[in-house]
Amino acid sequence: MVKITQKLAKADREDRVWWSFEYFPPRTAQGLQNLYDRIERMRQLGPEFIDITWNAGGRTSDLTSELVKTCQGVIGVETCMHLTCTNMPKEKVDIALRDAKAAGCRNILALRGDPPAGQDEWSAVEGGFVHGIDLVRHIRKHYDDYFDIAVAGFPQDVLLPPSQFEKEMFHLKNKIDAGATLIFTQMFYDVEVFLKWVAEVRKAGITVPIIPGIAPIQTWNGFIRSTSLAKTQIPQNYHDLLEPHKNNDEKVREIGIRLVTEMCRTILASEHNIRGLHFYTMNLEKGTKMLLEELNLVPRLEIIKPLPWRQSLTPTRRTETIRPIFWANRTKSYLSRTENWDEYPNGRFGDSRSPAYGELDGYGVWIKQTKEQAITLWGSPTSLADVSSLFSRFCLGNLSALPWSDQPPSSETSIIDTQLAKLNELGFLTINSQPAVNGASSDDPTFGWGPAKGYVYQKAYLEFFASPALLNKLLPIISRDPLITYYAINKQGDLRTNSHSEGPNAVTWGVFPGKEIIQPTIVEAVSFMAWKDEAFELGVQWAQVYGTDSPSYKLISEMMNTYFLVNVVHNDFKDTDLIFKGFHEAAAAPAAAKGGSFNLQNGIKSINDVTHGLEKQAQPVVVA
Repeated sequence: MVKITQKLAKADREDRVWWSFEYFPPRTAQGLQNLYDRIERMRQLGPEFIDITWNAGGRTSDLTSELVKTCQGVIGVETCMHLTCTNMPKEKVDIALRDAKAAGCRNILALRGDPPAGQDEWSAVEGGFVHGIDLVRHIRKHYDDYFDIAVAGFPQDVLLPPSQFEKEMFHLKNKIDAGATLIFTQMFYDVEVFLKWVAEVRKAGITVPIIPGIAPIQTWNGFIRSTSLAKTQIPQNYHDLLEPHKNNDEKVREIGIRLVTEMCRTILASEHNIRGLHFYTMNLEKGTKMLLEELNLVPRLEIIKPLPWRQSLTPTRRTETIRPIFWANRTKSYLSRTENWDEYPNGRFGDSRSPAYGELDGYGVWIKQTKEQAITLWGSPTSLADVSSLFSRFCLGNLSALPWSDQPPSSETSIIDTQLAKLNELGFLTINSQPAVNGASSDDPTFGWGPAKGYVYQKAYLEFFASPALLNKLLPIISRDPLITYYAINKQGDLRTNSHSEGPNAVTWGVFPGKEIIQPTIVEAVSFMAWKDEAFELGVQWAQVYGTDSPSYKLISEMMNTYFLVNVVHNDFKDTDLIFKGFHEAAAAPAAAKGGSFNLQNGIKSINDVTHGLEKQAQPVVVA
C-alpha cells in the first residue's frame, strides 16, 4: 500500500516526469462497465495513480467506493478517493474512510465540496463538517498518518484583491498545518497565473508537493462549458486560435492539444521543480493520450507490468506474486473465488496457498455479453465447423471476445496466432495459451515485465476443449515426448494426466539483478480442477443464449457435456513450435476403433487428496 507522496519521492529520486488521471462515477450501469474498460486501457499509458471523484452530497458515494475497490483490487492501479463535506454526516464519512482502507487505498482528496444540485448556497448538514480543514483534522485524528491527505488549490486566487488573497492563503496554510500532505490544483489555462500562484504558495511557507490539474481540450462547447462552470480565465490567444474552428471538433482538439502541451512544457521547465501532471480526463481517453504523446511521455514497462499478470493492491493481496495460469483471461473471477484465503502465494505456491477455492454457487459465473450482444458476436453456430471458425477468428484478432475471454488476444498471442488458428480448425478449441520465450529482455514490448535489466522466460502452454475421439488420438502421441506434461478433465471430473509431480509447474519466470528468481505463473492440479467448473459453466451459459430447442443450444450443450478441458505444457522453453507438432499428427491419424479405450499408466483421479467430490480411484475413460 503506497502513498502518493512516496511515489512522487521515488519519481524525484529517479529524476523522471510522472502523470496521473482523474475519473468520475458514471450514471448508468453500462457507463460504469465502459469506464472500467477505459481505465484498463488507459492504465497502459502508465499513470502513477488515478483518483475518483465524489459527487456533491455524496450521491454516488457507494459507486465511488466501489470504483476505488475495483481499481485497487482488480485493475491494480494506485487510487486516490475524493471525499467531500457536502451533505455528509460524520457517520457516512467514517464508512467511506473505512471502506477505502479495507480496499488498500491510502490517499484521500479532502474537499468541502460544491452545493448539491439545485442549490446555490453551501450549508453543512447536522453532525457534518463545515470546512475542508474539519475533514482533514477528522481523518488525522482517527487514522493518524495512514492516509496521504490532499487538498484543493486555486491558482486564480492570485488575481483576487491582496487582502482576499491573503485570507485564501491563510486557509490553505492551515489545512497543511492540520495534516494535508499534497495540493491538487483546479484546472487552469493561463500558465503565468499558475506559476505566480505557486511562487506565492512557497513564499507562505507551504512546501508540500503541488500537483497541477491539466484539462485536455476536447471540443469547443465542452471547453467553454467547463471553463464557465469553474470560472476559469482563458488567455486571449486560446480564443483567437480555437473559436474560428468551433464547429470542427477534430480541429479544436488538434489546436487544443498543441496549446495545452506548450503550457505543460512551461510548467515542467519552470524553476518550481514541478515534475508531475494530473489530467482531468472527463472519462475520455483520446485527448489525454494525445497530450502524453505530444509531450513524448512514454510509460516505463516496469510501472505498467511489474509481473506478467495484473497485481491487486488490496492489503491482503499486495504481496501476492504467484497465480495459476488458468484464470489469465478472468482475473476478477479468480480474485472473487480466492478472496477468503488467509494467505496468498508469495515465493512458492505450494507452501502458502489455501486449496479452498470458492464454490461457483457462492461467487457466480457469467458471460459479459447480453443475449443480443452474444448473438451479434457469435451468431448461431450449428456445426463444429461453425464453432471452430469462431475460435480461429478470435485467435487471429478478427473477433473481439469469446465466452472465456472478455478481451481480445494479448500481444504475445500474435507470435503464435496462425498456429492457434490452425489448431482450432482441426477441432482443438483453444481458450488460453502462451508461446515459449527464452530470455527476452524485461523491457521487451511484447514479453517484458518486471524490473529493468532482467530476462524473462516462458514455457509454451495450450489450454483447449477437445472431443473424446480427438483426445484419444492426441494423448498417445504427445505422451511420447518426455518434455510434455498435460492434464485433461471432463465436466464430470474424470481426470487424466501424465504428470509425476504433485507440485506446481512454473511456466513463467524472470531473472533480475539483485533478486531471487521470480516464478509468477504456474500450472497446478488442484487449481485446474477448480477452474474446470468455471470453464464448463461458461460454455453452458453460452448455450443458454439460444432457445433450448435450437440447434445452437443442443450443439454447445453436447460439447460441454462430452468434451474434455485439456492443458498442455512443453517444458523446453527454447522452441516455440515443438508444442504444436503432436496436434497435427493426431488430427491426421485414423479414428480409434469404436469402444476402444486409452488408459494411461499414470492415469489418476485423486491429486493431493482432492477428488472433486469423488473418493473412488479413477477408472479408464472409454473414448470413441
